[in-house]
Amino acid sequence: MNKKTIKDIDLKGKKVFVRCDFNVPMDENQNITDNTRIVAALPTIKYLLDQNCKIILASHLGRPKGEFKKEYSLAPVAKELSKLLDKEVIMAEDVIGEDATKKASELKEGEILLLENVRFHKEETENEPEFSKKLASMAEIYVNDAFGTAHRAHSSTTGIASYLPAVSGFLIEKELKFLGNAINDPERPFMAILGGAKVSDKIGVIDSLLEKVDTLMIGGGMAYTFFKAQGYEVGNSICELDKLDLAKNLMEKAKQKNVKLMLPVDTNVGKEYKADTESKIVKWTEIPEGWEGFDIGPETIKQFSEELQKAKTVVWNGPVGLFEFPQFAVGTNSIAKVLSELDATTIIGGGDSAAAVKKAGLEDKMTHISTGGGASLEFLEGKKLPGIECLLDK
Repeated sequence: MNKKTIKDIDLKGKKVFVRCDFNVPMDENQNITDNTRIVAALPTIKYLLDQNCKIILASHLGRPKGEFKKEYSLAPVAKELSKLLDKEVIMAEDVIGEDATKKASELKEGEILLLENVRFHKEETENEPEFSKKLASMAEIYVNDAFGTAHRAHSSTTGIASYLPAVSGFLIEKELKFLGNAINDPERPFMAILGGAKVSDKIGVIDSLLEKVDTLMIGGGMAYTFFKAQGYEVGNSICELDKLDLAKNLMEKAKQKNVKLMLPVDTNVGKEYKADTESKIVKWTEIPEGWEGFDIGPETIKQFSEELQKAKTVVWNGPVGLFEFPQFAVGTNSIAKVLSELDATTIIGGGDSAAAVKKAGLEDKMTHISTGGGASLEFLEGKKLPGIECLLDK
């Protein structure tokens, strides 16, 4: 947790390599449809500009699998950044090739260069030392500000730190502060809401949170595995039959740890997986054959909401229903609304829950929305993140 940030070292006039997370969604004409991740990088970039640094930015975009593909080019990001900073961002045509190295060597104080997509090289995801060394040779200091990839040991997230002094940017500092406090020293009652499709994706998180929370609420597709584990039929609902014993063990652990484990008491079921399917509300013990659970029902929303009123810290990871379809977004939107009105620290763990909160227009009402879905999950599990571990200690 106690890692050096850009404020802890002298950067004046230095050449700084910054790993950002510019993995932004684009439409088929390469127009950026959501610039949240680019905006999130601005405080670090502006601070470096104030220090007259020569700035080299790097990021991945999508999964081009180690070869150049025009639709994965970061050129649109350079344009968007130039607009947001009101300052030209120079675009390199490659990553460690002739164009990038020439432009990097000619950078003047206060100038910004964006390298092409680091994943155009397969060496990036293989964390290949020679590739890391070439990235490092362009700069004097390494700054990691890409929390979304901090759980990956890649060349531009960890490898480069073997060759340069490495510190965090403001975005990673903020993530560590909010997620770290929630895990290590939360104001109580501390509650967690976990959703998403599968128990298997969240085993480690549930296990870890049962050591820490006062209340754990479970919604989304994984609730049906818990129903089935108690011997009830779940119709066509998503259910991991190989995880029934595990679900039983987790319920048992909650009892032992004196954690209030709340499962849905009713569910909104649909005939088939489509937006306009026929649907109805049923008790969780009475899911009809051939129907599929797609959302928590009104009584569950009421019970979860009443419990959340007592909370002082809440972590939410994963939607509690199929929020992409309006008729099954009621549960997720209701939870988002309750959290937005609480007098508590509310932390949204990235990924789909962050998307749902944004869709509901409530992102400004949350204390912190994590920029990394997978990274925040692993952090909540108590795993060490390679992109953080490699940074210098204070």
